[in-house]
Amino acid sequence: MLSRSSLASSKLRDRVLIIAPHGSYRTSPFIKAANQLNIDVLIASQGEHSIVSDYVQGLHIDFQKLDQSVAIILAEAKKQPFTGIIGTDDVTTELAACIATKLELPHNDSQAVKIAQRKDLARLSLKNAGVKIPQFDLLTTKSLSQQNITVNYPAVIKPVALSASRGVIRVNNFAELEQAVARIIKMLATELQIEEVIRETLLLEEFIPGKEIAVEAMLYNGELDVLAIFDKPDPLDGPFFEETYYLTPTSCAEEIQQEIKQTVLEACQAYGLKEGPVHAECRINEKGIWILEVAARTIGGLCGRLLNLGTGYSLEQLVLLHAMGKRVEIKTIESASGVLMIPVPQAGILKRVEGLLEAQRIPYISEVGIEVREGYELIPLPEGSSYLGFIFADAPTVAKAEQALRDAHACLNIVVAPLWKISGNVTKTKQVALA
Repeated sequence: MLSRSSLASSKLRDRVLIIAPHGSYRTSPFIKAANQLNIDVLIASQGEHSIVSDYVQGLHIDFQKLDQSVAIILAEAKKQPFTGIIGTDDVTTELAACIATKLELPHNDSQAVKIAQRKDLARLSLKNAGVKIPQFDLLTTKSLSQQNITVNYPAVIKPVALSASRGVIRVNNFAELEQAVARIIKMLATELQIEEVIRETLLLEEFIPGKEIAVEAMLYNGELDVLAIFDKPDPLDGPFFEETYYLTPTSCAEEIQQEIKQTVLEACQAYGLKEGPVHAECRINEKGIWILEVAARTIGGLCGRLLNLGTGYSLEQLVLLHAMGKRVEIKTIESASGVLMIPVPQAGILKRVEGLLEAQRIPYISEVGIEVREGYELIPLPEGSSYLGFIFADAPTVAKAEQALRDAHACLNIVVAPLWKISGNVTKTKQVALA
C-alpha cells in the first residue's frame, strides 16, 4: 500500500496513456488528477481537428480501425514508454485492454471488457455462472412477430451496445413491444460506428421491481474494493429509465451491503474482469440482489465527485495509480452528499436556464452547473444521451442533501424553443423567445 507522501516525493515522472472519445467529460478530470500526482499524460483520441489542445497534441487514432490504432500506440510507446493505460469510456476500454496486455501493464482480458460492453454477452455470461438475473430473450430487429418470446410482461427492451439508458424502454404487452422496437430501430440507424449485427440484436428482459442502487468499486487482481454505494431515491419504473438523484452513503443495512459486494464480485468473475474501475447497477427486492449491468469503467457524468475517500485521493487518481500497478488503501468517509443529473425536460433548442443563482443559494448546495450551451438541441430519453447539467449537495445527513437537491431543482426554469418541420425531412429551428 502507498501513502500520499511517498508518492509525492517520487522524482521520476510516470507517463500514462488515456484513450478517450473526443469530447468525453471524463478526460478533463483525468488530466487534472494526473497533474496533481505529478504524472505526464498523453491523450489518444479521434480529435485531430479538435480545438482542445490536449486532443490536438495527442495521438490521433480511429476507434473503428483497431489494428491501426494498436500499431500507432505501440510505436509511440517505443519512443517513450507508458507506465499505465486507461480507457475512459465504453468505446475505448477494449482498445485499452489490448494495449495494456501487449505492454504487460495492469489490464483486463479484452474479451472480458467486450462482455462488459455488450448486454447480450453479459447476460449469457451471468446465466452460465448462475448469477441472479431476470428472465431474458435475445431478439432481432427483423420479423418480431415470428420470434419466440418467452419473457413475461412487463418487460424491458434495450439495444445491446448503448449506455446511459439510451433506447431502454418498458413494455407492458406485445403491441407496446412492437412500438418500442420501431423506435429503437430508428435510433440505431444513426449509430454508424456500431456493427450491423449488433445494431440488429436486442435484449428483452423481465422488469425487476424494487430499489435501484449504483456501485462504484475498484478491482485489484480479482479483489473488489467498494468505494461507494449510491441510493437512487426516485422510483425507476419506466417507461424510460432516466437517472436523476444519486445519494451516498446508502441506507442499505450492512448485511445488504455485503451481499451487494458479493453479487457484483460474482458478476465481475463471470465476465472475467480482474482489474480496474467497476460501475455496477443493481435492483434490490424481497428476492435478493439483481444485476442490471456491470461496466469496466468509472461512473458516468461528473458523479465521481461524490466519492469522498479517506486517503484524500479522487476517483480518477485511484484509477491512474491502479493503471501503474499501485494500490491505495481505501477508507470511505461517511459524509452525506448527493447529485442531481438535471433531466432534459423536452425536445427543442435550449434558450436559457433561469434561477441558477437562487438554486445556488439553497443551503447545502455546493455547485450548480449547466453543461449544455444555449442554442444547442436538447434530446430527451430514450434517444438522448446527455443531461442538461448537474447539481451537487453536501449536508449533515442524506435526507438534507436530497431535499437540498430537490429545492434547487425547483428553482430552475428551463426555457426551450421548439423545433419546427418546414418540409419533407428538412428540419429548421425557430428561435422563439419564451417567457
